[in-house]
Amino acid sequence: MSLTAAQTLECDIAIVGGGMVGASLALALTGTGRSVAVIEAVAPTAPAQPSFDDRTTALGNGARRIFETLGVWQSIAEQAAPIHRIHVSDAGHFGFARLDAAAHGLRAFGFTVSNRHLGTVLWESLLMQPQVRVFSPARVVGAQLSQDAASLDLEEESGRRQVRARLAVAADGAHSILKQAAHIGSSTRDYEQVALVTTVRTERPAAGVAYERFTADGPLALLPRFDGSFAVVWALAPPAATAMLEVSEEQFRERLQQRFGWREGRFVQLGRRAAYPLSLVESHASAGQRTAIIGNAAQALHPVAAQGFNLGLRDAAVLAELISTSDDPGAAATLEEYARRRDADRRGMIGFTDRLVRLFRDQRPLVTVARDLGLLLFDLSPQAKQALSRLSWGFGRLPRLSRGLPLGKEP
Repeated sequence: MSLTAAQTLECDIAIVGGGMVGASLALALTGTGRSVAVIEAVAPTAPAQPSFDDRTTALGNGARRIFETLGVWQSIAEQAAPIHRIHVSDAGHFGFARLDAAAHGLRAFGFTVSNRHLGTVLWESLLMQPQVRVFSPARVVGAQLSQDAASLDLEEESGRRQVRARLAVAADGAHSILKQAAHIGSSTRDYEQVALVTTVRTERPAAGVAYERFTADGPLALLPRFDGSFAVVWALAPPAATAMLEVSEEQFRERLQQRFGWREGRFVQLGRRAAYPLSLVESHASAGQRTAIIGNAAQALHPVAAQGFNLGLRDAAVLAELISTSDDPGAAATLEEYARRRDADRRGMIGFTDRLVRLFRDQRPLVTVARDLGLLLFDLSPQAKQALSRLSWGFGRLPRLSRGLPLGKEP
């Protein structure tokens, strides 16, 4: 079927994927004078929207600064819970470490917010921007990349349409059709774990303490939420995760209590349970012809350090910064600079989280003693704690949005 001129949209940037990272990029571009199209397969308000479900995301201070610069942090903060302290422990062993934000002159190490609330804030702001054209629900069913433009074939409820852009951005996950069209492959390492995700209320309301407890089964994290409950992320082997999804709420609470302990009192109420397979996915490149790769399309991390979204948001911030000063947002030089700028941060964060997972999965006695001694030494070292408190800012040069600066040329 041939498309008429009325069925073809010309724009500067087409973002494939309107999840949290894709929507953040679109919002960042609204002050650059560029015309932007956002293509999202599932309507943002649909119950089946996978990006804006009941999971909880931890936003580091770098992410907070980006959202402040974009003018949406005040709305996000209405349902954000600060993390004042962090408690790390090696279950069944002697190693532990404690971090206190106040000791480092910080109000908080970061904030937790539900994906649903974050998505609502981003899209409400996005839909108010006249230079952003939204196609949702719409699927990209084909992509053709040339030296001059990226042409995307869309399938909507009303029929077929084509979007032609100077730059196409893959923000739609590891199996992006746009990434495939750019011939960018990925490496995948199955962690052989499944993240069980739920919420739990305790006898005492959550008061700004985040817990990371490494067990023989996998890491167990409890993160404070704005309503006084905790978000639970529990990594288990697939058979154990399947079994835990099938037990009663009372049995689940009892087993969760056994693994976590009684630091927050009795677990009294459980939320809906969901499961997500865990793997490390690393794109072989950050850019291709007329194509940039961001967020989970570029890398998917284990949730052990809660840095996946923060890393993807920095992808968006750096790309928006380069677009704002480029005559051609999809030029080879622009995309080469994007890949260069993102390399150290991507490699640093991927390496950090992967080593952490492998270190605490190793149950050999000598390794266990060594890591527990390391935790105790870390607990006694203000310098090491100070370095870790900067983790959420990433590795390498900070993007302008992370520094509270508007997009544009350096002052």
